Amino acid sequence: MKVSPSILTCDFARLADEIAFIEQTGADMLHLDVMDGVFVPNLSFGPPVIKRLRPLTGMIFDVHLMMKYPDRLIDAFSQAGADIINIHLECDSPLDKTLEHIRSLGKIAGLTLKPSTPAQSVFPYIDKVGLILVMTVEPGFGGQSFMQDMMPKVTDIRNEIKRRGSSVMLQVDGGINSDTAVIAAKAGADTAVVGNAMFTSENPTALTRQIQAL
Repeated sequence: MKVSPSILTCDFARLADEIAFIEQTGADMLHLDVMDGVFVPNLSFGPPVIKRLRPLTGMIFDVHLMMKYPDRLIDAFSQAGADIINIHLECDSPLDKTLEHIRSLGKIAGLTLKPSTPAQSVFPYIDKVGLILVMTVEPGFGGQSFMQDMMPKVTDIRNEIKRRGSSVMLQVDGGINSDTAVIAAKAGADTAVVGNAMFTSENPTALTRQIQAL
């Protein structure tokens, strides 16, 4: 299982140090949660911050856009250094056009489902994306509890990915730790966003390796 630590729960006054810390754990990529205060009731950061972070690490930037109109800033996030640009299926941007725009820039296009969105909603887009993210909490804030009732959705999407012979990544995000990662992996997820558990662990490198071994 790949590990994509989220910086949402880190110390934003020490971002450079926190990213160095994440890189030292051996994590596979870095999850950057962008929130607009409209699509979700919280604000985080945008392209200028990502642009400043880009020279600090060679890690893959897994950028999750919790935005009502992500299409307006796709170019900006691409130029800032995003490798994966992940939009919400529930956003108000035209999905096909926005996903195509992301791909045209040489980036991996991703699509995220909120907890209330059924698995079947993403099926028409499986062949148009490189990553699907199933939220295992309500998006907007870190430190929430894992929603185990999302696992049938993960399994349904995994089965459809297998049926098509696709290599799309299937990611989970929300309340992921050493225990819930096992549950998610069994359900079919192959990538885990780890936030609060990473920054509170006594041995974050061991935690990373434990999840990667799933």
